[in-house]
Amino acid sequence: MSKPASPRKVGEKEALAVATSVRGSPQKLNLVAGLIRNKKAGDALNILAFSTKAMAVDVRKCLASAIANAENNHNLDVDSLVVKEASVGKGLVMKRFATRARGRSARIIKPFSRLRIVVREQEAE
Repeated sequence: MSKPASPRKVGEKEALAVATSVRGSPQKLNLVAGLIRNKKAGDALNILAFSTKAMAVDVRKCLASAIANAENNHNLDVDSLVVKEASVGKGLVMKRFATRARGRSARIIKPFSRLRIVVREQEAE
């Protein structure tokens, strides 16, 4: 006996990829995610490949994973994929201390973020 399969988290003709612990603040990650929202998947990959933002590397990995999931797991056409959703959330925050002058210390926060990308197969117009 095994437990029943969980229902799909996205609709039909959609695929999902989640990057759970991206090292960087959600605010910076959301700037990069905003570049690819509602764009074609191929165009979004090109935008991320030539972006000067450091977070674009992690977003590109997650988008490539979503495209691969669409192709391999859900048999969707890669050429007609569109980025339907690119949402960013807060992850954990590591707190560290650095020594400063006169025997003081300063708090350093190292934030992590979550990235959720949903790609959808769009019908030919």
